[in-house]
Amino acid sequence: MLTTLKAEWFGNIRADILAGLVVALALIPEAIAFSIIAGVDPRVGLYASFCIAVVIAFVGGRPGMISAATGAMALVMVTLVKEHGLDYLLAATLLTGVLQIIAGALRLGELMRFVSRSVVTGFVNALAILIFMAQLPELTNVTWHVYAMTGAGLGIIYLFPRIPVIGRNIPSPLVCIIIMTAISMLLGLDIRTVGDMGDLPDTLPVFLLPDIPLTLETLWIIAPYSLGLAVVGLLESLMTATIVDDLTDTSSDRNRECKGQGVANVVAGLFGGMAGCAMIGQSIINVKSGGRGRLSTFTAGAVLIVMVVFLDDWLRQIPMAALVAVMIMVSIGTFSWASIRDLRRNPLSSNIVMIVTVGVVVATHNLAIGVFVGVLLASLFFAHKIGRFMVVKVDELDGEGCRRYRVVGQVFFASSEQFVAAFDFREAVERVVIDLSQAHFWDLTSVAALDKVVIKFRREGADVDIRGMNEATETVVDKFGIHNDPDEVEKLMGGH
Repeated sequence: MLTTLKAEWFGNIRADILAGLVVALALIPEAIAFSIIAGVDPRVGLYASFCIAVVIAFVGGRPGMISAATGAMALVMVTLVKEHGLDYLLAATLLTGVLQIIAGALRLGELMRFVSRSVVTGFVNALAILIFMAQLPELTNVTWHVYAMTGAGLGIIYLFPRIPVIGRNIPSPLVCIIIMTAISMLLGLDIRTVGDMGDLPDTLPVFLLPDIPLTLETLWIIAPYSLGLAVVGLLESLMTATIVDDLTDTSSDRNRECKGQGVANVVAGLFGGMAGCAMIGQSIINVKSGGRGRLSTFTAGAVLIVMVVFLDDWLRQIPMAALVAVMIMVSIGTFSWASIRDLRRNPLSSNIVMIVTVGVVVATHNLAIGVFVGVLLASLFFAHKIGRFMVVKVDELDGEGCRRYRVVGQVFFASSEQFVAAFDFREAVERVVIDLSQAHFWDLTSVAALDKVVIKFRREGADVDIRGMNEATETVVDKFGIHNDPDEVEKLMGGH
């Protein structure tokens, strides 16, 4: 335990601190922008980013992942803020955290194993597109200086790592921000800066409780929003954790992450912050900058609040063009270019799932809807594919008038009709043997199909013998089957 804590906190000190500094700088304009989207004061997003990042560093299940105020969560809370105000948002944030803690206790994080690789790839590509699209307002109707600064920033980000020794030890995004800020200040360029995004807070966050009536009516108001925030937050956090797992070749504790996100949101709500979750863009900035441990996440949150409260005069001078360059780098690095190359090689169903996931997320700007549609499509394709592998083989009629059917494969809701259609109920036979030694029955629909086959043969006067059921199939058939229950068969046949 002590060894693990030491490795997670102090196994990569220099790189974690530098990476956390880069992330802190990138968090500031985004936290302000997300606050504006949600319809609240910029300090609400900044306080949330500070609280969530610091708390998740201690209680999260994925070291090196950055959590803060996010656009996906901001979109869910817009209507609540507009109709009921900030205090109801803070209350909803507290309830969101409680729901996420419950989800972790119920081990719902394990549901991530049902999300296919095609859905994850679609999620990643959609986020890369959204991150890039979010930079376009900073690149439209601007002077040539902005394009020059953005281009120069990208040049620094990609060329600086080629410099021997120093290029590998200092994150190039940090170098980009420092150099571009210095150039902007020296030349006195009239371009958009962080200070133009909104007012920065001048005090540390303080503990406060939402000023709302503690009634059932209040609960009914905030519950739908809290549930939506909890689902979107966990979904984005767990998907981001999966991506960081792949980038770092390490594993994460998904259920601990669920509970950690919940605790972080409770703390954010108690200190005047909005609900948040993991951020794929900032997490990738962290990883690409060398951040691997919990120290990088803690540094990002701690440096963020120090800068906005005590170094705001300097912070306001950072040109948005420098941060745009960093985020363009993130979008390029996030997009799975291999998925484009593999379109010809991958199965058509996988390509459809990936493309539809991308399309829905980009069109709706709602990650939860996109992933839900992707998982649904993947499930349908899987069910169709597995259902096709079920066959019923018919042996020759023996001398005693016995027909033997051998069922091979998986029988469930998608293959039950095919299973019933494989039997010839009009054939005049005295005895029917149904061999299930190579089959598996999964659900109520498949058991009902077996009942239907047996009862139809018996109605035609044939004696039916079912053989070879495995233990799992026998359990479900014994529990839900009715073909051996005379009373139930009588009801089904309507007394005939």
